[in-house]
Amino acid sequence: MAILPEPRQDGPVDVFFPIVHGTYGEDGTIQGLLELAGVPYVGAGVLGSAVGMDKDVMKRLLREAGLPVGDFWVTRAKDIDTFIQEFSAELPYPVFVKPANLGSSVGITKARNASELPKSLAIAAEFDRKILVEKGIDAREIELSVLGNDDPKASIPGEIIPSRDFYDYQAKYISDDSRLLIPAPLSEEEVREAQALAVRVFQALECSGLARVDLFLDKQTGKFLVNEINTLPGFTSISMYPKLWEASGLSYSDLLDRLIALAMERHSEKKKLRTKV
Repeated sequence: MAILPEPRQDGPVDVFFPIVHGTYGEDGTIQGLLELAGVPYVGAGVLGSAVGMDKDVMKRLLREAGLPVGDFWVTRAKDIDTFIQEFSAELPYPVFVKPANLGSSVGITKARNASELPKSLAIAAEFDRKILVEKGIDAREIELSVLGNDDPKASIPGEIIPSRDFYDYQAKYISDDSRLLIPAPLSEEEVREAQALAVRVFQALECSGLARVDLFLDKQTGKFLVNEINTLPGFTSISMYPKLWEASGLSYSDLLDRLIALAMERHSEKKKLRTKV
C-alpha cells in the first residue's frame, strides 16, 4: 500500500506506507523488502521494527538503557515443562503470558495462580516459539504517540480504561465499551515525565517516523514503567495514535504530510552513505 503526496498515474510511487500489522508487516520483514527495493517508506527501519516486535529483546534493550520495565521471564515452547517445574511455584501471581512476537494482544492470557499457568503457556505457544511471562502490575495504562527521526517529539498522553479484566483483543477490536481519556488526567510533572520517557524509548530502540509507546503508571509507587512500543500503530481517524496528535494540535492530514516528509528525509540521508569501499 502507498500514500502519495497527491494522486498521480504517470510516475513511480513517492513513498510507501506499510499498513500491514503483525507478523511480516511490522517485524522488519516488509521493511527489509523496501530497503532492498531502495525506496522511501514510513516508519521504523528493519532493526527498530524487529526489536519493537520481539518483546523479550525490546525489554532487555530498554533495561540495558536504564529505562524502567517490569519483571519478566522468558521460555521457549519446547521448554514449557521445565519452566513450569522451575518457576510455577515462585512466580508473583497474577502474571500475564504472551507470545514474544505478536501484536493486538493476540494469544495473551492472565494466569492468576500456578494451576492456570500451563494452559496460558500452551495458548501462547500456539503463536510463537518464544513466550514472555510478565509480572502483573496494578497500574493505569498510559499511551503516547511519538513522531520524528533524529529529534522525536511525544504527544500529550492518553489513558485507556479497559472494560474487561485487561485490555485484550476482545476489548480492543470487538467490544466498544472501553474508554479512552484524552488527555490523560495527569499532573504537569507526570505529563513531562511520560513524554520524556516515551522519547527515550523511541531512541533506545532505534525507531524512526512514528511509534506509540505504552506505559504503566504503577498505582502503588506512582512510578512509570515501560510496557511496550508499537512501531506501526493503528492509523484510522479514530485510532489512538492520530487522536493523540490531533489533541496535541496536529491534524490527521498534517500528520500524514509530516510522516511522508520524515520518510523522504531519512531515505535521502541514507542514499548519501557509502555501501562499499
